[in-house]
Amino acid sequence: MSAMTSSSSPAPMTVAGLFAGIGGLELGLERAGLRTEYLCELWGPARAVLSERFPGVPLDLDVREVKRLPRADVVTAGFPCTDLSQAGRTAGIAGEHSGLVRELFRLLRAGRRSLPTWVVIENVRNMTVLGSGSAMAHVVQGLEDLGYRWAYRVVDSRFSGVPQRRQRVLFVASRTEDPRGALFADEAGEPPAEELADDAFGFYWTEGLRGLGWARDAVPTLKGGSSLGIPSAPGIWVPAAEQGRRVVSPRLEEAEALQGFPPGWTGPVEGSARAAGTRWKLVGNAVTVGVAQWLGGRLAGPGEPLATGRELAPGERWPLAAWGAKGRRFAAEASMWPLRLPYAHLSSLVDLPEAPALSLRATGGFYQRLCRGGLKVAPPEFRDDIAGHLASHGLGVMGHSSSADGPGHLASHGLGVMGRRALERDEAAAVACLPRAAGTGGH
Repeated sequence: MSAMTSSSSPAPMTVAGLFAGIGGLELGLERAGLRTEYLCELWGPARAVLSERFPGVPLDLDVREVKRLPRADVVTAGFPCTDLSQAGRTAGIAGEHSGLVRELFRLLRAGRRSLPTWVVIENVRNMTVLGSGSAMAHVVQGLEDLGYRWAYRVVDSRFSGVPQRRQRVLFVASRTEDPRGALFADEAGEPPAEELADDAFGFYWTEGLRGLGWARDAVPTLKGGSSLGIPSAPGIWVPAAEQGRRVVSPRLEEAEALQGFPPGWTGPVEGSARAAGTRWKLVGNAVTVGVAQWLGGRLAGPGEPLATGRELAPGERWPLAAWGAKGRRFAAEASMWPLRLPYAHLSSLVDLPEAPALSLRATGGFYQRLCRGGLKVAPPEFRDDIAGHLASHGLGVMGHSSSADGPGHLASHGLGVMGRRALERDEAAAVACLPRAAGTGGH
């Protein structure tokens, strides 16, 4: 059976989703033929989406107040990554938010008479290294204490066909089945670079000092934005576009598609306070739908495990894939690409000619960090085009271009007094490394 097709069983497997977010895991599992029968989610905007997109499915509010789970074949738990993510607090598995995984174990213990066949846990790749892998050890121990065999695999969402380099840990555990048959029955390997287009490159404009999140023919991992609800869409460099259009970002509906959702999936929160920032956060925190669909196919029809490996020594670093039970742990030889589904090139998914240009404030701050960091990840033309993007809007050197003088010009770009001052600080720091080719006066 194909890994992306559902079981032919007349009775579909049932799903109970904890920490459900906007239902990326559940939507993908449904596309594989499973049926969602229970959801639990605390955040109001996410609940609004779930209520609209999964009508009639019981939706509990707080996992801490749930006494027992309903009978289900699969229990999913994409527990909060806030304390584990590189973009978050990195407080670790004992943090206020990520520590809620303990509620999953509590509910499994409470329902020992009707345990699910499968438990699925999803979280950020950083959990394999944070605190010397303590988060991984905590999850593994929690599963083993309940008598589960477990396996995990770090996967890249690009294998499902979306141009987003998003690497996540997928845990699968069972007391009755071999979880290796769900995670290690498919192996495609990363495609060669020549299969990727070279007309668009994704990056984080919020970075620049230590990294860029540089991605060819893809965007880096979509993020949830700032704690103030300010969206932080990734940047896209389009080297063949006209100057002023070479640095753009995707629209919200395109970000939904980059996660495998139908455009408008988070629309139920439109009209609420800070709706744009809220929708970006919802999308950035979600599970890529195609990843869940692949997994659902394998939960319904496990295959023969292809991965072999060796036993891990005590204290050894967690690899990209592993399995184990009863205190023994084995590394698996598995890539982040179980399949290579038809790929949607970045320039075909994002309407680049109509995409919003990266704002001047964002570009100025990014260019400052890019100069200070001296990163060599991107080609030199990239830095030149960032400078050119500023110059094309008359902001090559603050105060030396008549088109950029005064608050009126800045206000025309949506910048008030506070935004003007922030931009001036960013620009003043960036001016020293602007190249002469951009007509800025340079070094």
